[in-house]
Amino acid sequence: MQAVGMVVEYNPFHNGHCYFLNQARQMTGADVTVAVMSGNFTQRGEPTIVDKWARAKAALESGVDLVVELPVFYAVQPAHRFAAGALAILDALQVHRVAFGAEHPAWDFPALVAAEQRFNQAGFDQYNATYATQFNQQLRAQTGLELRDPNDILAFAYTKAVLANHYPIQLTPVQRQGSDYHDRTIHGRIASASAVRRAVAAGTEFFATVPPAMRTALAQVDQVPDWASLYPLLRNQLIQAPLGYLAATYQMAEGLEHRMKEVAQRSLTFDDFIHGVKTKRYTYAHLLRMCLYTTLQLSEEEVAARVDHPYIHILGFNKRGQEYLHQVKKVVPMPLFTKVSQGMRDGFYNLDYRAGKLYQHFTPVEQDLKHPPLMIR
Repeated sequence: MQAVGMVVEYNPFHNGHCYFLNQARQMTGADVTVAVMSGNFTQRGEPTIVDKWARAKAALESGVDLVVELPVFYAVQPAHRFAAGALAILDALQVHRVAFGAEHPAWDFPALVAAEQRFNQAGFDQYNATYATQFNQQLRAQTGLELRDPNDILAFAYTKAVLANHYPIQLTPVQRQGSDYHDRTIHGRIASASAVRRAVAAGTEFFATVPPAMRTALAQVDQVPDWASLYPLLRNQLIQAPLGYLAATYQMAEGLEHRMKEVAQRSLTFDDFIHGVKTKRYTYAHLLRMCLYTTLQLSEEEVAARVDHPYIHILGFNKRGQEYLHQVKKVVPMPLFTKVSQGMRDGFYNLDYRAGKLYQHFTPVEQDLKHPPLMIR
């Protein structure tokens, strides 16, 4: 059986994902579809609209054959680490075709990756501009193009990961359909994920934009999970922890711990906090990730001990996905499991376990320990 892989968040699974799934299968001629899906927090560091089990179930009932979890260390990262972790898992699962959405599928992404090698590293020392802004300044000077759309940024990251690791993976871009990625308004049957989330939060009509499998889960959402609800936990951590402890947080740099601690002490709401911390140096996505790292008490030391050790947590499969697992499981070169044991909880899976417990602020469902995989017949 030949597989096509997809790197997804499904936050939530909507009609655009159904279109992409069908296109990926047709364009690659694959027998089985494998989705590497972020768990309960997105790449931006925000909690997902429903938990990973509900999203995996909707995906399986809508045509995905196998869903595996992207560990939170890779899921809540900038594009290059997000892509590297996901492709390492797909390569381990013997998936040699990977499809992804792109705003500009005709672009020569290998040429853009090659252009990065010619960048002047001294050009990244502007403290009044984000890294992304400085990156695009140099890319535009080299190629005349800029990476502005999230899908194109990920397309670049996937290409870079394949080339850097010499993966035998064929990348297949699929032209994005329907609303713009950032469009927050529903215009038709294919809407952006952010537009669907906004409609769910506002209690307005969204059913036509998602397949039946997702409607049930979204209909049960009383309040969309967000950082406003988690802020008391973050604020307490920032106020109580010594500066030295906060400084050891993963990716905490340039004295950001001082600013976060000071702003937390005077901000009673998350909106006030995040706007108070924001500067031209940092994007909101970076700051949201820092909020999650801080709340999870993720340290540079812990990261150093666990980095480059991915593993494969099977969230669910149908009959075809189960057959594919039987085909490849004996040659998978990393830990592969269907249930989280107490030993895993206290060992290599501990960060994901902590993230699951944090997400249980929004749901009574146990996210990890001894949770069985979904089996769709």
